[in-house]
Amino acid sequence: MAKYGKKAEETIESAMHRRKKGTLKSSSGQKVRSRKQAIAIGISEARAKGAKVPPRKGAASKTQRKRASGKKR
Repeated sequence: MAKYGKKAEETIESAMHRRKKGTLKSSSGQKVRSRKQAIAIGISEARAKGAKVPPRKGAASKTQRKRASGKKR
């Protein structure tokens, strides 16, 4: 089973091309030079578009948060 969907791969690839051209900017407005940062930005953009991307590390789902809050009582 594929980890990323086709649309997600295209979005990440687009971010990599923009980095190569020098037009990819970080949230602070600075030019992105790091390959890893470009991939992270691409994944973030894909997630915003609703593409198939694994959840962020450490991000709990709603049901996991409900279970955790129930155990504290």
